[in-house]
Amino acid sequence: MADHIKLHKAKGTFSIRAAGAVLGESNNVIELVEGSYTPVFYVPRADLAMAFFDETDHKTDCPHKGTASYFTIQAKSGPIENAAWSYETPKAGLEQIAGHLAFYPDKVTVEQL
Repeated sequence: MADHIKLHKAKGTFSIRAAGAVLGESNNVIELVEGSYTPVFYVPRADLAMAFFDETDHKTDCPHKGTASYFTIQAKSGPIENAAWSYETPKAGLEQIAGHLAFYPDKVTVEQL
């Protein structure tokens, strides 16, 4: 794992919402802090309503985390394109975030309850 990336279990329960709908709640969220970037919360798929998520063809590569897959959320008001991402097979030291989704804050609200 890159020296500038830190992972830890976030304390408390988090609500995940988009377009007025609750997509999940979790008390198993992992907080990833990478250098001076804003922390990112990774939520286990088991705690999300995955029926609302469709994997897209979009992919990005991070030299520190690996290849990210993206998901569009099917909301009542219409699709929210590439609103979430996941590292299916993250690089060594980051295995904890496999099977988790992270969200763009301008598209999805991840809020501690």
